[in-house]
Amino acid sequence: MTSLGRLFSEHGFRPRRSQGQNFLVDREMLDRIERTVDCPPGDILLEVGGGTGLLTERLLKLCRPLLVVEKDPKLHALLERKFMTATAFQLVKADILEMDLAACAPLPPGRIVLAGNIPYYLTTPLIIRTLSDYKGLFRRIYLMVQREVADRLRARPGTKAWGALSVCASYYSRVTVHFTVPAASFQPAPKVESAFISLEPFEKTALEGKSEELFFRMVRAVFQSRRKTLWNSLKLLGKSTDVVRAGIEKAGLSPEVRGETLDLPALILLSKALENG
Repeated sequence: MTSLGRLFSEHGFRPRRSQGQNFLVDREMLDRIERTVDCPPGDILLEVGGGTGLLTERLLKLCRPLLVVEKDPKLHALLERKFMTATAFQLVKADILEMDLAACAPLPPGRIVLAGNIPYYLTTPLIIRTLSDYKGLFRRIYLMVQREVADRLRARPGTKAWGALSVCASYYSRVTVHFTVPAASFQPAPKVESAFISLEPFEKTALEGKSEELFFRMVRAVFQSRRKTLWNSLKLLGKSTDVVRAGIEKAGLSPEVRGETLDLPALILLSKALENG
């Protein structure tokens, strides 16, 4: 393990747990991430949350253009000082959820490979934004997440972990959990285990435009009231009872089934039936 105390003292920085600032310091885990991240020639690397630069050092070894986004002013200053002479390196002080990520993309057919040990409160909004708002922009998305979130991302229908995030991830991408990371690998140590995962977006999705919007409205309705029957859940869509009844029948489903038990193909089929009902 590497102590960060002296580095933090030099820069007048104190990690804030409320901001999810848990820094990966385990060299073995950092080495595993370096071996896992795949960024083909022509792509660029986008690191979210550069922190103290330990992962940044590993990503620079991949010899690809690297853009690091760090929101915290003191950590940004630390990174600027540490990597000011690095080649093919750019550092931006910004909130990743407010950036125009399309402006970061290389010339086609190049894409972005995202990697990051991010504050865990960013996980869901970042995954949803990168997958849904920027289709075709990302080659792969590598993230350190809570192990519980990793379980949700790869959950199967009918399980407690299967929910709206599971559906979103499996609809847009292929999910891989590469390895788990113990709490002791971080400074300060979080109260949970973590996992390093990747999302590989599909080239095409089953739905587009308004059809896709309806699908995710339906998914939210189903999982907001996951213990209710499908018939009762779909009332939240604001459609007439005739349309809901016809859609369920057309999809070959029972109105008494719970939506949480449906897999992705069944949910897509139901959405299409409701749209055309």
